[in-house]
This record gives sequence, C-alpha cells and structure tokens, in this order.
Amino acid sequence: MIRRSFLGLLSAGAQCAFSQGVSSRGVKPLPRGKPSGRPFPARFTDVAREAGLIHPSIYGGVDRKQFILEVVGCGAAFIDYDNDGWMDLFVLGGTRLEEAPPGASNRLYRNNRDGTFIDVTEKAGLRFNGWASAVTVADYNNDGFDDIYVTCYGHDILYRNNGDGTFTDVTRTAGLWQDTVRYGAGCTWVDYDRDGHLDLFVATYLDTTLEKLPKPGANPDCNWKGVPVNCGPRGLPTGYCRLFRNNGDGTFSDASAKSGIAKASRGGYPMTATAGDFDNDGWPDIYVACDSKPSFLFMNNRDGTFREEGLPRGAALSEDGMEQAGMGVGIGDANLDGSLDIFKTHFADDTHVLYLNDGKGNFDDVTARSGLGVETRYVGWGAGIADLDNDGLPDLFVVTGGVYPEVERALPAYAFKTPRLIFRNLGEGKFEELIEEAGPGIAAPHASRGCAFGDFDNDGDVDVLVVNLNEPPSLLRNDISGGGHWLKVRLIGVKSNRSAIGTRVLARYGGRRQVQELAAQSSFYSVNDPRLHFGLGAAATADLTIRWPNGAAEAIPNVAADQLVTIREGSGIIRRESFRQRPR
Repeated sequence: MIRRSFLGLLSAGAQCAFSQGVSSRGVKPLPRGKPSGRPFPARFTDVAREAGLIHPSIYGGVDRKQFILEVVGCGAAFIDYDNDGWMDLFVLGGTRLEEAPPGASNRLYRNNRDGTFIDVTEKAGLRFNGWASAVTVADYNNDGFDDIYVTCYGHDILYRNNGDGTFTDVTRTAGLWQDTVRYGAGCTWVDYDRDGHLDLFVATYLDTTLEKLPKPGANPDCNWKGVPVNCGPRGLPTGYCRLFRNNGDGTFSDASAKSGIAKASRGGYPMTATAGDFDNDGWPDIYVACDSKPSFLFMNNRDGTFREEGLPRGAALSEDGMEQAGMGVGIGDANLDGSLDIFKTHFADDTHVLYLNDGKGNFDDVTARSGLGVETRYVGWGAGIADLDNDGLPDLFVVTGGVYPEVERALPAYAFKTPRLIFRNLGEGKFEELIEEAGPGIAAPHASRGCAFGDFDNDGDVDVLVVNLNEPPSLLRNDISGGGHWLKVRLIGVKSNRSAIGTRVLARYGGRRQVQELAAQSSFYSVNDPRLHFGLGAAATADLTIRWPNGAAEAIPNVAADQLVTIREGSGIIRRESFRQRPR
C-alpha cells in the first residue's frame, strides 16, 4: 500500500519523460531463463483461407498512416447468431481516407459445421461502410437471440437480431443515437444494477474529429524515435466513457452523469472495456485499458453508482508507477486462487502487465517475477487468459502488430508485421514465452489488432480468430496432441439476463480451483465464445459452483469431463453434448 500512495506523483513525473505521442517506458527485456523443456501439446495453424475467410479488414493506408484513426484498427466476435450450437464469426473492418475500396465492410460468416464458413453479411443486413472499432455481443432484449453493438468513428450502431438470420439497425429507436461525431472505442454489455436487463458501457477514445487532427511530424507528439509519424494520442483531446441503462422495453437512458461514470472517466484515452466482479462482492465492476494514461477501474457501489479506483487498487500503472499504452485486456484466474486477474497489453519497448488480484480487488504487478518481462519487442493488442493446451493451467496469449509502417524503413528492428505470442503457464506463478514452438499460426507475422477466443470446430479446445489490418483475418485452429481433459459450460439466465453476462463459474478439479466470468468484451475490442472453457488436465470430473448475476447460487458436483453442459438458471444441467474430436 505504500507503493500505491506514491503512484500519483510517479505518474505526473512520467508524463514529462517522453516527447512522443505514445507512452512506452523504454525498458530492456529481462534475461530469459533456461527453457523448461516441457512439450507444448497445442499447435496452432492458420486455416482462414480454406475456411472461407477471404475478405480483408481494410483499415487506412498500407505503407503510410497519416492519422491515428488509420492505426488503431478493430475487433471481432464469436457469436452463435442463429442458435445452431456452432460459433459464427463477426469480423469488423474500416475504410480508407480517400474512398472505400470495393468490398470494404464488416463481415458475418455463418458456420457450415464442417470447418468452413459462408459470408452472409448482405443477407443478414450487416453491410457497413465506415470505420468500425469495437463490438459487444449479448441478448439485450432477452428474446433468445444475441444482438450486436458496434462502436465506430462517426456513429455507433445497435443491431437487433430478428431471429430469422437478419439484423435491424435500431440505434435511434433504442435511444442510443448520438448526433455528434464520436471516436467510439471499447464497449460492453453489463447488468450493473442486477435488474435482469443488460445495460451498455461505451468508451470514446478521443474527443476530436478527423479534420482537426494534426499532420505527421507537426509537433513532438507526432514523432517516434526521430521519424515523423501520425500524431497521438498524447497531445490530442482526451476521451470519456458513458453508461446507458436498459429500461427493459427495448430502449436505454443515459445514466453517465447519475452513475458517476461521466465525471470519473475524464482525462483518459479509454480503449478496451471489460466487466467483472473484481472485489468478489457479487456486483460487476468495469475495467478500462487506457492508452498512455492511467487505466480505469470503476468499482460498483451497489446503488447505481461507481467510484474510480484504478490507482489506489494498483491496476492503473506499471509496478514502477509509469503510464503505459494500455490497449488489450485479458480477464481470468491466472494463478488459480478463485479471483479475477488482469492481463494488459502495451507498446513496444515496454512489457505487457499481469496484475494478480488479492481477492478484495487490490492488484499486484507480477510481470517481472512471473517471466513476462523477457518480451519488449512488439506492440501488443488483443489478449486473453485461456487454457490453450487443456492442462488445467490458464495460459496468456497476445497478438501484436506495429502502428507506424514508416518506421520500419528507417529502423528495421521495429517491424510493422510481427508474430503472435504465447506465455504458457508453468505453474507456481511462472510463465514461459513460446512462438515457433506453438506452430506456424503463432510465428507468422501480421499487423494484428483484435482477437477472440472460441471453439469454432467444436472439438474441445480453444481456437483464436485474429483481425489483421488490410489482410483477411487469421483463424488459428488449435490441435492438441496431449490427453488433457476439458469442460465447456453454456449458461442461460432466467431471472438474470438471458445471456447470463456476469455469471461466475467456479470449477474445482484435481485439487485446483479456477473461476471464470462470462463477459461481453475483452481482448482488444472483441468478444469471446460465450461457452466458458475449462482445461482440466488429468482430472476426469469437476465440481461447479454457479453464481448468477442476481446473486443466486447453485452447486453442481461431479460433472464429467470432455463435454459441453448447458446450465439454465435454477434448473441445473439441462443438456449434455459430447464433441467429436478431430483426428490428430
């Protein structure tokens, strides 16, 4: 707690330490230890082309980026929009400053259940021309079909799922239309008042418009390592966050001021937003990664209001009190102690950070001691805490990609296209970085942004969907050769919101315990498979404790491994499904 009391002073000093637009601590990587020698049974292969994911996510210039709008990129989502039990894919995209190239749009791909997808964007009514940013998915009107909210530069969009394979833009009728042009960022559905209706949290990255942005090299915030680059975010007007309360009739009311979010979120550059019960009091809190400013942790007061406590709780800055370029966020139980930890990605010449939760919502930066400090080469974006090899220990995953294509020509060490990263969990608080060892899909270089985690082929593991700027997405199929068991949990709310967003599942298996919560956004601007995945290692069963968003709890003991169980609030397991595993 002594360290936290000085963080504000350290942060003020940190702002003066850089004459560039993005916060980076300029740290050197820590020495790498001796490799563990343990085999990693998961191997990732990019199967996007053969799966039919052929459309690029157009986003700004290819060889030069004039403005920060072209740089940030967008996210993606796993969504079962037709309720057939197979994950479909929603991939966001953008445009170019001059004009939109033919085919530039967000894309909805329906799962053919054979490892391939078909583009149903036009049929679904989701054709879009503009700069999409983030996506959040859930059933906001409790009608049994997942809806989609997309933030954009310009005007955000709420798509209501009509239940027949099509969507309708209901932004205006829902009361969410904003006349002002905004630079939308992270967004998430969250039932902050636990009334059974999903509310909407939305971040605005910058409070400015394209025509007001300075040109590359215009001032010190438009220069990186001596190379003129696009400006920001430092030196640009800071953004803010808003909260919209669900009225229960398909409309929303702006609760930003009443909830305290409007006042508390001023002065940051907010990006990815995710909700979770970080202090274990049964009410959802909201964490927002902020770019080059202290990140936000909005704690729920349980009366419709929030207080911002990122700094005193140790989740706003690095361990040495420095601002970092927070972009992506993974949420999960990294050390298996029953509390939600935070994994956050940052800029090059800096480390990604792992904050461990003490169970009361206070966080300790364990980046250096956990082995994550060995990597500082790449700009990190999408992130996740997920058990990639089904050994019962959650791993860390990062997608990377540069922001300044101009810099690579002058400084080849700072490549624009870079690999993905896995930090495999060795247990006892230690992680080991893997790149080539995890397969060609990890080692392949791309300028990636959002990523989402899910099981697209229903074979009992975690695959990864990745957005690549000005390229088609990557679909990293996970093939596990080990014998680790697994369990997937699908949740259906009854008194709680039907999507069960905010439900907490505690699994006990093989002497371990792991908690997960169902969230509507994490990674970078993206949405994961709503079926929670637990790797179980050698354990053949797990005991589950479910805590629903309204506080009701139920215990389900001795659940057999290697199946998907569907649990309805108040009714226990209503369906069990075994997956046919792919031949290895």
